[in-house]
Amino acid sequence: MNKTLSISLLAVVFAYTAEAQDAKITIQANQGTNKIKKEIYGQFAEHLGSCIYGGLWVGKNSPIPNTDGYRNDVLQALKELQVPVLRWPGGCFADEYHWRDGIGPTEERPKLQNNNWGGTIEDNSFGTHEFLNLCELIGAEPYISGNVGSGSVQELAQWVEYMTSDANTPMANLRRKNGREKAWNVKYLGIGNESWGCGGNMTPEYYSDLYRRYAIYCRNFGNNQLYKVASGASDYDYTWTKVLMNKIGSRMNGISLHYYTVKTWEGSKGSATIFNDDEYYRTLGKCLEIEDVINKHCAIMDEKDPDKKVDLLVDEWGTWWDEEPGTIRGHLYQQNTMRDAFVAALSLNIFQRHTDRIKMANIAQIVNVLQSMILTDTKGSGHMVLTPTYHIFNMYKPFQESTYLPLETQCGNMKISETLTIPTISTSAAKTADGQIVVSIANIDLQKQQEIEIKTEGYKAKNVIAQILTSKNITDYNDFSHPETIKPTTFKNISIRNGNIKMKIPAKSIVVLRIS
Repeated sequence: MNKTLSISLLAVVFAYTAEAQDAKITIQANQGTNKIKKEIYGQFAEHLGSCIYGGLWVGKNSPIPNTDGYRNDVLQALKELQVPVLRWPGGCFADEYHWRDGIGPTEERPKLQNNNWGGTIEDNSFGTHEFLNLCELIGAEPYISGNVGSGSVQELAQWVEYMTSDANTPMANLRRKNGREKAWNVKYLGIGNESWGCGGNMTPEYYSDLYRRYAIYCRNFGNNQLYKVASGASDYDYTWTKVLMNKIGSRMNGISLHYYTVKTWEGSKGSATIFNDDEYYRTLGKCLEIEDVINKHCAIMDEKDPDKKVDLLVDEWGTWWDEEPGTIRGHLYQQNTMRDAFVAALSLNIFQRHTDRIKMANIAQIVNVLQSMILTDTKGSGHMVLTPTYHIFNMYKPFQESTYLPLETQCGNMKISETLTIPTISTSAAKTADGQIVVSIANIDLQKQQEIEIKTEGYKAKNVIAQILTSKNITDYNDFSHPETIKPTTFKNISIRNGNIKMKIPAKSIVVLRIS
């Protein structure tokens, strides 16, 4: 027996099962085997728009409070987020970036035009030292994207030496001359970015041969052990993954995958803040499609690598909407609503389900670009605001390095098109190092609360604390005038009886529970 909700004359009809208001989650508390790597909560910073300049970096002489040029407010917010890994300098920018342009006295660094993103003049005041020092300040592992598209083997090999060697060598001595005596620890090295597109428009066969050549000359110095990442596929390009697995195989530690939740209907990407219910549900359908994409890439990897020695890294993901009106074209500055928070929650839940193969993910991007954590006032007022997506990452911190727990979710389904049906809730669970169980639950339904029962097989729940993220409207967002329209609050509509948890989760809300 179904009942339908008409969104508009042009909207699709959503069909609910009779049980749509009820859900049951059964968690196998003693059957977890795989760790959820903290790097799944990684970030991405590209020289694009105001992500670096005005976002992370304002320079030492800025009137905006800063520490050695880094914005104090952004630094504090990123420390609170416990960013595990930060990818830089791109993105498409990486394959036109020549690292020597970004070292030495700032006034002597050459300027260039950012051909990928709006033609902005890049002054190179933020370079290798500034990035790696930032990673040390916030406690993040650096992930360097090397230039394969327009660079050379020698250039990338010398960059690795410059960053990681403590020997008496030309590159290590050049680093010392530029003010850094001790080498940095740099684990993650990307051999190119989107080599099938902006990184060189290559075939997978040609890129595979290039990778093998580059990788052999990017050496380990001292105790620094490189983790080498091949430039992998764009969403549905399964042939690319197959060729790389066959031609590179175990010579790579990981292979990347890029997937954006982009509006694929009615032409343009659409507004970040002006959308109807139909567009919201379709967006979540597109978001959830990544699981099928992951399954297919993993199946290809499993054929060649059944022991899962090569990791899958979703090192670019997130929403992509039209730029905000009045902002610079090509700078990809967009607002961030509760819809984006749902994309973040649903995506992270999926990545955690596949933690046997997925060992890193990097949302695009950390400040002011696409689905960012933070927005800063690019007109110079010095204001900063945390986005709903930031709050999701903050709420999900207990999942980092916890053990993924298998679970079964019984809930209603929602038909959003003739070919796509999605569940009304999305869930994930894990056991923390101190023995607690952390559970995330996203109720995507815009109209109805969900009555949910949680059973923890092999674990008797005695206490539970929870946070909730929700808002009056799915189109709500935080801005400089209203920075706390959306923020986490304590969730109390929970009871425990005989070790089982019952709760009522409001419509369009995301809850994270800590069970002990």
